Amino acid sequence: MQHSEVSLARWVSEEGRGLVVVVNKMDLLKGKENAKLRAQVMKAVPEEIQTVVPQVTGIPIVFISALEGKGRAAVMKKIIESYDKWCSKIPTARLNRWLRKVMARHSWKDQGQGTRVKYMTQVKSRPPTFVAFVKGSVELSETDLRFLTNGLKEDFNLGGIPLRIFQRTTQRERKASPKVSSSQNFSKSSSGVRSDKRDTVTPAEI
Repeated sequence: MQHSEVSLARWVSEEGRGLVVVVNKMDLLKGKENAKLRAQVMKAVPEEIQTVVPQVTGIPIVFISALEGKGRAAVMKKIIESYDKWCSKIPTARLNRWLRKVMARHSWKDQGQGTRVKYMTQVKSRPPTFVAFVKGSVELSETDLRFLTNGLKEDFNLGGIPLRIFQRTTQRERKASPKVSSSQNFSKSSSGVRSDKRDTVTPAEI
């Protein structure tokens, strides 16, 4: 990828927008004599995208030939799918049923200190943004946040778009005096990466 393309891809991700990568001139790799090179290109492109934009996984990639007019419908299809994901809204009840299941299968490193996610809610879409309410003396680690992010992408089909998770931690109330005090703080987290399979379309599949 050229420097301008890399900068554009990173800017799109930072702005919280969906991204569809289109690879043109696949007509130059037609024929049995180019089969090996074609396979290498189709393998290398997703790997390079993962390196350029590591915080977003599952970015759809469409291989086209503008000269032959192949792939135009596939491009529009992936754009619409990406937009629908970007606008996704998960009901709170469904989200917390999912949360109970993933917490049961994840080994929380800070569990000994009483850290656990009480519940989650989606506060906005475009991009999907969530708040995790955490009970305990410490916030969730980056590993825990990546686990939640990857789980959301996999279980709710949100791969290819950036997700944002904020966390709110609430310490247990302590009676140091007749008055009861509590503290809360709000911090922003970043989306993680996962090695899920990327969605690719070749001219032959159109």
